[in-house]
Amino acid sequence: MNRIAGVDGCRAGWMTIWRETPDGAFRFHVFATLVELERALPDLVALAIDMPIGLPDRIDGSGRAPEKAVRPLLGQRQSSVFSIPARAAVEAEDYGEACRQALAASDPPRKVAKQGFNLFPKIRELDRFLRAQPAMVESVVETHPELVFRRIRGEPLAHPKKLPEGRAERLGLLAQAGLPPALLAAAPPPGAGADDLLDAMACWLTAERHARGEAVPHPAQPLRDRFGLPIAIWA
Repeated sequence: MNRIAGVDGCRAGWMTIWRETPDGAFRFHVFATLVELERALPDLVALAIDMPIGLPDRIDGSGRAPEKAVRPLLGQRQSSVFSIPARAAVEAEDYGEACRQALAASDPPRKVAKQGFNLFPKIRELDRFLRAQPAMVESVVETHPELVFRRIRGEPLAHPKKLPEGRAERLGLLAQAGLPPALLAAAPPPGAGADDLLDAMACWLTAERHARGEAVPHPAQPLRDRFGLPIAIWA
């Protein structure tokens, strides 16, 4: 079977949704690690994940090139796109050291936001996973749910996802994109929240487009970091 998966980080690991073949049924599960995910789904042909891939050694301006390319497209939702600092900062496990490394490798000098720092363990896990699995690099892409929803709607979303009207707005767009009602009404598994499942569905749509060769990178000409990982957000 050739599976396509959408993945979002959650408190217990990685909220993952995929579609089985040949029956076409959707399945979802929280995997504790990416290694566990890959072992459970060894025949993945495309995976889209809401987590940064590709860490530059220096940062100019407000984050990596993908973040700067995507924010103007999202209107009032652009605050959902965090600025990812240089590799040395992400690799630091102490907040003070992460800030020191970020200041030294950015122009203008910028510290690390606490909210961003809390993502670093998962960014490191993904980075190490891909560096250890070079054959998977071209089939795994970074995505962002708000960019996915913007692509479906053709304009930025009107409401934050935490509000009831924001959730309804996003569920409506996922239905418009063809996801079945039973999936949209499903409760999240233990270890994940309703937002995590919803975002994983959006990621799955990018994975499907990537498998068909229809996903679009931001920026249009992605660079690569020193380990050859592409630096782009796809949708």
